[in-house]
This record gives sequence, structure tokens and C-alpha cells, in this order.
Amino acid sequence: MERIKEIRNAIDSIDADLLKLLNDRAQLAIELGKLKNDLGLAIYDPVREREIIDMMLDENEGPLDDKAVVGLFQRIIDESRRVEKFSVSAPKKTTENKKREFK
Repeated sequence: MERIKEIRNAIDSIDADLLKLLNDRAQLAIELGKLKNDLGLAIYDPVREREIIDMMLDENEGPLDDKAVVGLFQRIIDESRRVEKFSVSAPKKTTENKKREFK
């Protein structure tokens, strides 16, 4: 039982790291969305999205298989695109309002 607790604690720590990294990525996506908007560029860039997935497949050493990597990164990219669109189309809101909106 102690080993289970150790593994779960390690997973919790990794999850916290993942969340921080995903939020860092989202912040960059917001910045990118604003730049694209200023330059009149489209938010959706299928070539870039394919490049990201291909890079991640090349980096993948398992145990996740390619299908899992593609699925995870498609979801991450979808959420980044949503954040980009939201950042250029929505009025400014306080952090507290944003948190309640996504619950």
C-alpha cells in the first residue's frame, strides 16, 4: 500500500507540472492570437498543427503509442486555438470571472 501512495504522489506532482506547462502554453497562445489578429492572420493553421503533431510523434519514446500522442496533442492544440480565439474576440474579464466561466 505504501508503494501505491508513493506512485500516486508522483503522479500528482507530474499532474501539477503538466497543468503549469499547459497554462504556460495557453498564455503563449493568447499572445500569439493577439499577434495574428494584429497581422490579419488566421488563428487556424493546419500546416503548423500537423508540424506539432509530427514533432511529438518523432519525440515519442513510449509507452504512449502514436494514437495516444496524436489524440492528446490534438486536444491540446484545440484548447490552445480556443484560447487564441477567445483572447481576440472576448471583452476583458477579471481572473475571478474567467475561473467561474470555465467551471
